[in-house]
Amino acid sequence: MPMIPKCFFCLSILIFPLLLNAQKITYTEPDKDDIRSVDFDIIGKIGNNYLFYKKVHNNNYSISVYDNNMQIVDKVKMDFLPDKLINSDIITNRDYFYFIYQYQKKNVVYCSAVRINGQGKLMADPVVLDTTTINFFASNKIYNVLYSEDKQRIGVYKINSKDESRYIFTSSVFDGSLNKLSKTETAISMRPNTDFLTEFALDNDGWMAFVKEAGNTNGGGTIQELSLLIKQPGVDTLAAYPIVIPNIYLDNIHVKVDNSNKHFVIVSFYSKQRRGNIDGLYSTLWKRNADSALVSKVFEFNDQLKSNAKSEGSTRAAFNDYFLQNIVVRKDGGFVALSESAYSSSRGIYNNRYDYYGSPYMNNSNYYLYGNSFGSSYYYPWMNSYGYNNYPQLTRYYADNIAIMAFDSSANMQWTSIIQKSQYDDNSDNFIGYGIYVSSGQVNFLFNQFAKRTLLLQSEALDITGKVKEAPTLKELDRGYQFMPRYMKQVSSREVLIPCQYRNYLCFAKIEF
Repeated sequence: MPMIPKCFFCLSILIFPLLLNAQKITYTEPDKDDIRSVDFDIIGKIGNNYLFYKKVHNNNYSISVYDNNMQIVDKVKMDFLPDKLINSDIITNRDYFYFIYQYQKKNVVYCSAVRINGQGKLMADPVVLDTTTINFFASNKIYNVLYSEDKQRIGVYKINSKDESRYIFTSSVFDGSLNKLSKTETAISMRPNTDFLTEFALDNDGWMAFVKEAGNTNGGGTIQELSLLIKQPGVDTLAAYPIVIPNIYLDNIHVKVDNSNKHFVIVSFYSKQRRGNIDGLYSTLWKRNADSALVSKVFEFNDQLKSNAKSEGSTRAAFNDYFLQNIVVRKDGGFVALSESAYSSSRGIYNNRYDYYGSPYMNNSNYYLYGNSFGSSYYYPWMNSYGYNNYPQLTRYYADNIAIMAFDSSANMQWTSIIQKSQYDDNSDNFIGYGIYVSSGQVNFLFNQFAKRTLLLQSEALDITGKVKEAPTLKELDRGYQFMPRYMKQVSSREVLIPCQYRNYLCFAKIEF
């Protein structure tokens, strides 16, 4: 054998096993203390440890700390917390995380925060961010928590809707060390049963933006008017800017901050008729200190895109079951919209986009509004996994194709891609849907697919040109584990944490790519 080919052959023998082992899955041991009603949240990687928050019943809160081999290091009880929390949020940084929680004591609701290190230990005493005096028992959260992309601005806001024609919007902004930078209270004129506030966002400089939608509550997601409300740092008033939209009906609006270009990106599906089929995507780019839109565009879906997006065997119109799930902004001012086909049925009754999620605005039991109910950063899915006794009838959840659409800085369409998948589950949507992580200049989608009556974790990659490539099936998939990819979290450039079910117990997996 010639010298060069022989050297190449030997080098290949050495490298090939490394390539085969590039992807690695490490599982935690199931925690026998976790009952079926455990709530959880993935905190992330802090230092060399991997942290998870768990709540069992109403008064058993803990932080589970694992090492690099996903072996348990410590289980720290959060004894400083009150017996019952109304809500909690987690903001993870490199060396610590903030645990922000709400609770009621007598007639006062507190919003407090504490800094916790990578060993699950408190770094300082809890601090009170805000309080609200009420005359009822709060079963839903009163405060909503926002944080900027760089996590150096944290926003806490509440909306008093007792007067249906005049909401009181109260917001506080803190820096990355929880020093209060501002607190303001502003009245917002509202038309009862017509105007709604939703889609709150906070940029790196502390500018807060959200939208006021106007439409008929009986219209089923047909928004006829839209205004952008902006709260500037150091200014006590809200600036309201009407957004001129053509003769269309908006649905499923999302607002995203573009910190690189000081923009707010507003994206929505639209239809040409009230309660009509989804016809396309509407987008507006708004410079934060301007009084009018930089650009507004309507992109109508063509027949080819509709055909590609339609689920195999479906008799429903394309995109009618799609919901926007994320807007990813690029440094050049462009953006990418991700959406998924998601719907449910109950004993043969099909639930479409107008009733699948229900009303996201008026579902609270008191007069404090706290923004929309979907799009929350933290989930408590384990309770839903096993709540079969709470269901009066069988509900089947579906999650089908993923649509990705890229736009340039002038909101012109650049490319579209469809990732084909077909998923369903009964009485729970925990094992359907997808998760994403970014590596090597591409976006990777992880989701479960049935193969020979077994759920297998499938990966597909999307490059910057919109080309989809199916990756090899993940190795080291233990058949005893069922993954919940929709709740996964990327914790480093090549690591993700993903919750699993193993013999009815909750555990977690670390996947290294």
